[in-house]
Amino acid sequence: MSDACCSHEEPSGEIGDPDHRETERLWEITELRAAAVSGVLLITAFISGRAGAPGAVEPSLQAAALVVGGYTFVPSTLERLAKGRIGVGTLMTVAAIGAVALGEIGEAAMLAFLFSISEGLEEYAVARTRRGLRALLSLVPEQATVLRTGIETMITPAELRVGDRMVVRPGERIATDGVISEGHGAVDVSAITGESVPMEVGPRDEVFAGSINGTGVLEVRVTATAQDNSLARIVRIVETEQARKGASQRLADTVAKPLVPGILVAAAAIALFGAIFGDPATWIERALVVVVAASPCALAISVPVTVVAAIGAASTFGVLIKGGAALEALGRVRTVALDKTGTLTANSPVVVEVATVDGVESDRVLIVAAALESRSEHPLAGAILAASGQVASATDVEAVTGSGLTGRIGERPARLGRPGWIEAGPLAAEVERMQHAGATAVLVEDNGTVIGAVAVRDELRPEAREVVARLHATGCRTTMLTGDNARTATALAGRAGIDTVHADLRPEDKSRLVAELRRDRFTAMVGDGVNDAPALATADVGIAMGAMGTDVAIETADVALMGEDLRHLPQALNHARHARAIMLQNIGLSMGLITILIPLALIGALGLAAVVLVHELAEIIVIANGVRAGRIQGLPPAAAPARTPAATAVA
Repeated sequence: MSDACCSHEEPSGEIGDPDHRETERLWEITELRAAAVSGVLLITAFISGRAGAPGAVEPSLQAAALVVGGYTFVPSTLERLAKGRIGVGTLMTVAAIGAVALGEIGEAAMLAFLFSISEGLEEYAVARTRRGLRALLSLVPEQATVLRTGIETMITPAELRVGDRMVVRPGERIATDGVISEGHGAVDVSAITGESVPMEVGPRDEVFAGSINGTGVLEVRVTATAQDNSLARIVRIVETEQARKGASQRLADTVAKPLVPGILVAAAAIALFGAIFGDPATWIERALVVVVAASPCALAISVPVTVVAAIGAASTFGVLIKGGAALEALGRVRTVALDKTGTLTANSPVVVEVATVDGVESDRVLIVAAALESRSEHPLAGAILAASGQVASATDVEAVTGSGLTGRIGERPARLGRPGWIEAGPLAAEVERMQHAGATAVLVEDNGTVIGAVAVRDELRPEAREVVARLHATGCRTTMLTGDNARTATALAGRAGIDTVHADLRPEDKSRLVAELRRDRFTAMVGDGVNDAPALATADVGIAMGAMGTDVAIETADVALMGEDLRHLPQALNHARHARAIMLQNIGLSMGLITILIPLALIGALGLAAVVLVHELAEIIVIANGVRAGRIQGLPPAAAPARTPAATAVA
């Protein structure tokens, strides 16, 4: 790795490469193997010197230890220098060469030994924390069963083509994305989305690579190749976006990049001053010690290790975070704006009430409504058809844009539509009550007379109120942004406990309001990634809800909740805050270390070996601290009692 810790280059190996095997054990790390050999040589040299071995034995063993340890960073440092790039490896190489020039081969070997250990531990830490993302690809089975010319054939997922028909038996993993053409079952998506409840699926339902078929044989029409399915896209996007740096990473870069050439210039000035006014050997040695003391590797690696650890951990509970910028911004969020449909609600309207005029039964109202809706593409049609036990035959059905439907049932004219287009008459009070309760009221007219009103509502997610309470408990304000009317939105927000409501919004209105919220506090926007795309892009952090299979959501948002459980939102916020706190701890420790070591080295209080030891131990500490960001954080405590504010509506 050499200067990797300071140059922020990605570790070798593509995350999307199935042939790339992530390092599993400490002894598989090249730097650590070299450090072990170097350490053995150093110990042998020490023992031989104390045992009275011939004079050439000890320095020869020390030189061998230096060569082995230096192999882990000197060659790559020279390659970078040839490209005009200076990093911490440059400082270490200069210090080692200077120590040898001063006859301190043992101290140079100790420097190389300790530096190779820190490099190896960093490589191991990064490798371990990246496994959360790589593990997604391992969810794809080694073989898939396809039907070709009516015969079942076993092939590798890489051979699947769009349009192929896969046969997935109970207990098998789905090899790539597709749409069910035959069969019903319960698909376990917990390894992908973090949801614990299997998803019931049937014909025309989408299924995704890596899911486990629980019951029933499924025939799935392939819609994406193994190289372009949902898992591969997710991993590619995260790998690409990891280059983005948060503010703390930019701070590390800002300090580290000018520090390296600055220290080299300062060291040269110290050596020159000493050569003119004092003992050249003493001051040259101090200059070399200053070079090592000012090494910013601990500063430079502290944030990247934390970022990779936190992102890898988040992926294991169904949260996709696109790099350090998104992670740090998520940790700073203090206002959460939420879309209503598909985010706070399940985007699955149901009939919640039927009001009738005297002498008419509710079943009659639903039969008339279902007869008209069975011939329409109206968004509420599914809810009404599901609520009606039977569907009568309707003719001459026509849609009146923005109003409703007309048609005939037998010889009788019938209408269904919004209040205003159809006069509510005796049901006016019932309609108003339905609307205040957050439902959409649809009036039904039979043979020129209003017979009933149907209330349809996209119900609040069961966990929505708990989630809002948890957000409030962490100090976040909440606001709802929706295109629905103010009355419906306010009613639903009141049930969820949301602070403020902005209703009757177009996509550009949402974007404008998010920009206004950002002026006061760090703001996250949570939406479905389609009509909310402008607001997601405008927010400090765009969070896509239920993003598995939704390209627009994944591409637009900075963070994607891969499942449909909204409780992952406060968990992700809590996790990001924990990671950001670790970033700041590491930066403070690294800067404090440099501030203390430089003057101690300058006055001669610390020698080369002591400075190297302190500095490399500090690197190990910040790496270990950064890895703590890989611990999955639990849900923050909910407010007790949960708040139930009267949501402020803003049209």
